[in-house]
Amino acid sequence: MFGAFRPTLAVSVGLLWSTPWRLSVTRKANVRGRLKKVDAVIEAVRASGVQCEALTNALALPKEHEMDPKDKYTVFSRHHRGYRKGIHKVPKWTRITQRINPKGF
Repeated sequence: MFGAFRPTLAVSVGLLWSTPWRLSVTRKANVRGRLKKVDAVIEAVRASGVQCEALTNALALPKEHEMDPKDKYTVFSRHHRGYRKGIHKVPKWTRITQRINPKGF
């Protein structure tokens, strides 16, 4: 307890940044807004006439209004109960696309 390897105050308190268990109403609104902005960018690139493989892959994704709320706010995870976890638990969840999940989940 006392000595060179005693726990510091930060270690004994707990997590420094605790992630909330569920998304708040504000964070859900931010997710929807982010999805709509991505849809607008994809549509603008399509309207410009550019042809590329990334654009065809992006056009195959469902739009924000076509997605179920379950798919907007949760992602597939084989390690969690119910095989779903909150999207805010995914590292870098604001920068990566999580619109497609395995069939049946």
